[in-house]
This record gives sequence, C-alpha cells and structure tokens, in this order.
Amino acid sequence: MNKLLLIAAFAASTMAVSAQKDTTAVDTFRFTTIKENKITSVKNQASSGTCWSFSALGFFEAELLRMGKPTVDLSEMFVVHQSYTDKADKFVRMNGTINFAGGGSFYDVMYTLKNYGIVPESEMSGLNYGEEKHRHGELDALTEAYVKTLVKNPNKKLSTAWKKGFTGILDAYLGERPKEFVANGKKYTPVTYAQSLGLNMDDYVSLTSFTHHPFYSKFVIEIPDNWRWEESYNLPLDEFAKVFDYAIDNGFTIAWGSDVSEKGFTRNGVAVNPEVKKENLPGSDQAKWLNISQKEMEEQIYKVKGPQPEVNVTQEIRQRDFDNYQTTDDHGMVIYGTAKDQNGTKYYLVKNSWGTDNKYKGIWYASDSFVKHKTINIVVHKDAIPKEILKKLGLK
Repeated sequence: MNKLLLIAAFAASTMAVSAQKDTTAVDTFRFTTIKENKITSVKNQASSGTCWSFSALGFFEAELLRMGKPTVDLSEMFVVHQSYTDKADKFVRMNGTINFAGGGSFYDVMYTLKNYGIVPESEMSGLNYGEEKHRHGELDALTEAYVKTLVKNPNKKLSTAWKKGFTGILDAYLGERPKEFVANGKKYTPVTYAQSLGLNMDDYVSLTSFTHHPFYSKFVIEIPDNWRWEESYNLPLDEFAKVFDYAIDNGFTIAWGSDVSEKGFTRNGVAVNPEVKKENLPGSDQAKWLNISQKEMEEQIYKVKGPQPEVNVTQEIRQRDFDNYQTTDDHGMVIYGTAKDQNGTKYYLVKNSWGTDNKYKGIWYASDSFVKHKTINIVVHKDAIPKEILKKLGLK
C-alpha cells in the first residue's frame, strides 16, 4: 500500500513538473524565420536622437547589397552635420516657428545624398569630443540655444558671422565635413562618392496611410521632425500592408518610421500590440474590485512574455490614435524580413540602431498588428511596390 502511494505521489509530482514546463514553454516566444533579406551590421546611435540617419543609411546600405554591390559603411554624422546646418538656416528664416531638435526624417538622408553626397564612416565618425559612443546632449543643447538666441535678434539685425559660428559648433563636436578623401585607392569628393554608389534618390518614395488626406495623393505628414516638409503618398491600410509583404518577398528592405514609445515595444527585441479589454483597463470595475493600481494593471497587461491576443487594426484605429497623440513619430528602423511565432502569427524582422545588447543581438520582431497600427511612414524603392498600386499613385 505504501509502495503504491509512493508511486502515485511520484507520478503526480512528475505530472506537475511536466505541466510547469509546458506552461513555461508557452510563456516564451519561439520564432521561425520565413524570409530574410541582406542587411549590413547593426550600429549604435547611443545617446543621440539620430535614428533617422542610422536607419535610412542602413536601408540604403541594404539596397546596395540587393543590387549586388560590396558592403559599405556610410557616415551617419556626415548627414547629421549637413542636416543640422540646413535646419538651422530654416529655423532662423521661419523665426523659430519650426521644430529644432536632434530628430529628423528619412528624407533628410535622401536630400543629403542627392545634394551634398556622402562619405564612408572611416572618413567621419563624428566622435570629436572625448567619447567612444555618440552622446549628443551637450551638442543638442548648444545648437538649440544658439539658434533660439538668433531668433531673439539681440542686435536688431543678424550678423554675417552666425552661420560660421553654428558650423564651428558642429565642427568641434562632429568634425569638419571632408571635402576630398581616398577610398579603395580612388580620390573622391562627397558628391562623386555618392554618385559612384549608383543609388538614384528619385527611385525611392515615402508611403503612409491616414484618412485626413485623400488616398492616392501626396501630403506632408504633420509631424515635428518632418521639417523639410517632404510629401508621402497616401494609401488605404490594406494596400499599405500589401507593400510591406510584396517588398520583402521580392528581396527589398524597408525604411520604417514607427512609434516605439508604446509599452508593447519591449527593450528586449519584441514589439507587440496587446488587445486590452475594456474591463481590464485602469479605472474599470475589475481594477477597483481587485484593488490594483494603474501602474500594476498596466504592468500585467503589457508583461510581454509570449504570444497573446493582439489588436485587430483597422483604418479607423490608426487614424484615431494618430489624431489623439497615441501614435507619435519616435524612431526609424529597417524592416528586412518576416517570421512567425509558435502560433503562426506573422512578425517583421527589424534592424534597430541601439547596439547588440538585446536578446536578439540588435534585431526586433515586430508583430503584424504592431506594424499596421504604429507605422508613421515607410520609404521603399518604387520596384518594391505592386504594379497595380504604382498605377493608382501615378508612378512608373
């Protein structure tokens, strides 16, 4: 009898351990890559608001790989130096009525490549101020204070020295923009080096999906970092989503502008869009009955350990959250592939610019729901857009 009890107890404990293991297994993500296009190595923007430069240049580096060209490492800080210079000029001309901060857009990189050229990273690392990694707090504070002082116009007339003074600040921190350099045994200027890469900026377009402007037209997305007022083509959400998959399936990558301030965008390589039921919201009866604080409730809702139900994103949901500041323009990255989790849910492979210290060595898995909901805009090659959509946009 005692022997039988011992056997039963052992069996019960074994089942309990097995069940515990099963629960743990479900409580983790298991990803399977479906499609993966070529990208260059993950970089680190560190303490700088220059994701727009890192992501757009990472996108164009991937484009060169797609075109069968050698790997290149392009200088983000060359673009930053030139873009800050242009932004300062516009800020002063607009009497300080545009945004002046470290942020920017993909178009800043495209405009720089087309009009000023580019240099390799080895020619301009932008680390001239005693740091091993980018740390722009001091630089951003100085440049902002400088241009705001100009707008106050203390001399009642702008001097002829202000542009030289502003450039001096950038040169001190980032280094001077090279006028000539040697790469692969050849002498280049920034313009001739950009031309040698074989990228045509006119082949690339920005796409978005919002209802406050007509579909199949272009408009300036109303976000502070779009200070050059570049236009994006507007698509219905279903066609916008088709571009993502068509591009990836056909070997293209995507420059992706998104909102990463969301709690579902974890710092460990996963971005999901949890479905939050009304009865679970802070302030609900359930929250009151359980005596759970708002912080505790949100921690439970957004504790991302494994697959969970996500929002069924509609055009109306996208627009609502853009209109009420729940979707903001935060961060630029590169989408370069697709994957699925153990439940078959689709994710996009994302190259970030926060270094390689996270679980997936600098890569994020962003769910289909998150991408549809929180994308501000994308930049793709025109050939990455299905022909029937190109036709509706009047593009060739």
